[in-house]
Parts: sequence; structure tokens; C-alpha cells
Amino acid sequence: MIEITYLLNSGFLVRVGRTLLVFDDFKDPAGAVDAAVEAANFDHLYFFASHGHFDHFDAHICAYEAKTERYILSDDIRCTKALSSFDQAKLVFLKTYASWQDEHIAVESFDSTDIGTSFRVVLKDEGVTIFHAGDFNWWDWTGEPQEQRKLAENAFRKQMKKLKGLEADLAFFPVDGRLGPSIDKGAKVFCTETEVRALVTMHSVGYPAWQPPEGFFGAGRSIPVWSPRTPGEKACLKDGQFLAD
Repeated sequence: MIEITYLLNSGFLVRVGRTLLVFDDFKDPAGAVDAAVEAANFDHLYFFASHGHFDHFDAHICAYEAKTERYILSDDIRCTKALSSFDQAKLVFLKTYASWQDEHIAVESFDSTDIGTSFRVVLKDEGVTIFHAGDFNWWDWTGEPQEQRKLAENAFRKQMKKLKGLEADLAFFPVDGRLGPSIDKGAKVFCTETEVRALVTMHSVGYPAWQPPEGFFGAGRSIPVWSPRTPGEKACLKDGQFLAD
């Protein structure tokens, strides 16, 4: 069972067994991380930040330092002045196509089509794999010159060659309403070319919840989807289905 709490934008708190993973917590208006840390019913806590953009990383996460095993950060965050307030021994910086592990989790980083990285995290004891895309997406902006749109497609497809066949029990991937008719282009290719078993959409603040149109995942294939919109909203992935809290 995987318990998920939406923070904001691409931020999520994920519980698997007695392990907590926090991704891209730049703002947590519902206080979900505070509540989870104060409850203290976990054994391991890890923070991830996919890149240094303000809506993915904020130094307030150092407030949880005493309970955190590691802060696993994209290498572009290394030069951020705010990191001086962190316990340096707890910082792990990953460049693209790098890896890190301890007794409890194994992390692999992939490239992005913006800056920073995406993460694939394996929880060793539970045998659960989670992928968080960060800002990796097919950023096909309507109205941009055709040449620019083609470059965006090429960058996306180049990275998809690295991700082809990737397996994950749960994937977090952008479905950004600002892209208009291209809102789900990246998600469609990603889900078609990988072996993800459940999808959580992200990076669509202020837009209606997205649900896949009929046939989106290909003939005979169905993937459960959760598209949260309200900070603090929760869902549980159990037996291949999302159950609302």
C-alpha cells in the first residue's frame, strides 16, 4: 500500500510502510509534512528536490533536519546559498544518470527537459518503485515557433529512449493545463513506452482535474490515475487502485 498526500504543484508526501518520501516541497499550505513529522510514526524520512526552481525547492525543508536521513537534491541546487543552513553531511547531490543508495532506498537520476533531474526510487524492504519526473515533460507550447516546438519534441524523445521499459509501481508526471491541446502529450508517450502501473498527475495548479480520454493508454491497457487539486488531498494506492481518503 502507498499513501500519498498532495502538497502543491509537484510536491507530494509519500508513505510506504514506515518510510516517508517528500518530493519537491516548496510550499505545503495544508501542513501535511509538519503533521507527519510531528506524528513520528515512521522510521525513515527522505526529502527530494528535482531542481532549484522556486516552485520545486525551498530551504524551509531544513526545519526537518533532525528527523531526516538525507536530502537528495539535483546537482543544480548545489550552488544555492540557502544550503549553508543545512547539515552538510545529510546532503546528497545527484547529477543526471547517477545513483545513490543506503540500507533502505536506492535512487537513480535521469535527465529533464527543463533543468535538474527526475528520480526513480526503490524502497528495498517493501519492494516498491516510485518515479518522480520533476519538470521532465514534452513541453509543446502552442504559439511558439515550429522550430522551437520541434526542439522540445526532440529533447523529450531523446530522454524517452533512456526511460523506455522503465518499471514503476507509481509515477508522478506533469499534465500541465497551460499547454492547452498538448496538455497530455508527454504523459501519453511516457505511459506507452514505460511499464508504470499507476499515474499521479502534477504541475497543473489552477486547472481542472485531468482524466485520460478513452483509449489513452493503448488497446487493452488501463492505468489508474489520480489528479489531485487541493493541498492536503490524500489518496491510497492499494491493489492497483486509488482509494480516496
